[in-house]
Amino acid sequence: MRILLEQEIWRAVGGGYTTFLTGMARGTDLIAGEIVLRLRERERDLRLICALPYPDFEARWSADWQKRYRRVLAAADLSRCICPCFSYGAYQARNVWMIDHSSLVIAVFNGEPGGTKNTLLYAQQQGIPQVVIKGQ
Repeated sequence: MRILLEQEIWRAVGGGYTTFLTGMARGTDLIAGEIVLRLRERERDLRLICALPYPDFEARWSADWQKRYRRVLAAADLSRCICPCFSYGAYQARNVWMIDHSSLVIAVFNGEPGGTKNTLLYAQQQGIPQVVIKGQ
């Protein structure tokens, strides 16, 4: 999955995209952020924006994921906290904010109901093109 994700990010860069958003969730979101930061070493005009659902939403993660989260957040060009405090709706608000500020979606999706599916449906409703990598 990581290789396919990196290929699609490179394809987007080749298509003129220079700003990337990540929702900063464990897994694909953080991996995508790490990929963009690594690619930025070669492509200096790349920008990374971190969209956080609420402050300290990583607080209950393992130490390893927290370290990765903080590394990506510290290296990002901008971070935006969408909601002032925890709520289950904060995740959807973050996803809507990201789509509302996007012109292309690159997603890893396993077909299951949940946040990724809702985000892809919203992007489709908004007419935002999507690249979907089949997840497991």
